[in-house]
Amino acid sequence: MPLLTTPGLLPMEGFWDTLMSPLYWAVSGLLVLAHYLFSPLFGTDSGITWTLAILLLTVIIRTALIPLFVRQIRSSRNMQVLQPKVRELQKKYAHDREKLGQETMKLYKDEGVNPMASCFPILLQMPIFFALFNVLNGAARGQARGTFLVDRPELVTSMANAKIFGSVRIADTFLPLSNGFGMIQVVALILILAMVATTFISQKQLMAKNMPPEAMTGPMAQQQKMMLYIFPVVFGIGGVSFPIGLLIYWTASNVWTMGQQFYVIRNSPTPGTPAYEAWEARMVAKGYDPTTVKPGQKPQKRRTVAAEDTSEPTNAELAAENGTDDRPRIQRQQPRRQTRANRKK
Repeated sequence: MPLLTTPGLLPMEGFWDTLMSPLYWAVSGLLVLAHYLFSPLFGTDSGITWTLAILLLTVIIRTALIPLFVRQIRSSRNMQVLQPKVRELQKKYAHDREKLGQETMKLYKDEGVNPMASCFPILLQMPIFFALFNVLNGAARGQARGTFLVDRPELVTSMANAKIFGSVRIADTFLPLSNGFGMIQVVALILILAMVATTFISQKQLMAKNMPPEAMTGPMAQQQKMMLYIFPVVFGIGGVSFPIGLLIYWTASNVWTMGQQFYVIRNSPTPGTPAYEAWEARMVAKGYDPTTVKPGQKPQKRRTVAAEDTSEPTNAELAAENGTDDRPRIQRQQPRRQTRANRKK
């Protein structure tokens, strides 16, 4: 397909690569560094070396994106919690769209929620993921992107020809099936299913554990439920044309997302959700008072009240208390006082 060109301008593909060049530079540099670290252990052209380099690259990128991820999940949670109140406003001002907009924005302001806050982290992450996709996809297909790979074409060739599981190259894809259904298709299919499953589980985890029941009804909730099934299907269909190396990255990234969500949901759950009830139960079991601290903060030690002695007093204790104890007292005999002369003897 010919490139779209405009007189005096770069081709669209060249313009996009120029725009993304700083991110290509960073991603290619991290990939080459990770390959350099594992090369002494498994060899420069080993498929294991390149697989571990892709996994390490995924960990580094996702670690750098942790603040954006936490902000995104908290913003989405706050928006979902407010949905019942938004629906009440929609019912109240159903015939006055202007008043509805004013009251909705007032609600967001009073609750300290920014409707765009959940979108900004996603928008900031998209260029990074596009850069990862293009660098890995290009390298697996023998097309260098990023200064560190452009300057070292032998690494691009090494990655494109690196093999795992014997005869499966990192650059191989599920399609086409010109040579029949073989080991390449088996490995690709396993990775595609893993990518689809981890995508579904990570989305389901967020909806099932950290959303109150009130937020699971309404148009927005229905859209999220549809996306819960649409996204995995889209990735599954597109995965048949992804190189093996890219499938490894995508699956590893989803597993990382699941772990991040589990940690955030466990330690900062939304009130009124199953995750919050589980958090309260853990606080009580550890001896903390969940009412004195919010999730995500260090809990204070729970005060314990000394148990009252409910045992029955003995007869001797009752007699001593009432002054009726007639038991004989044993009188101790005092020693006789001696003179100084006797004490010297």
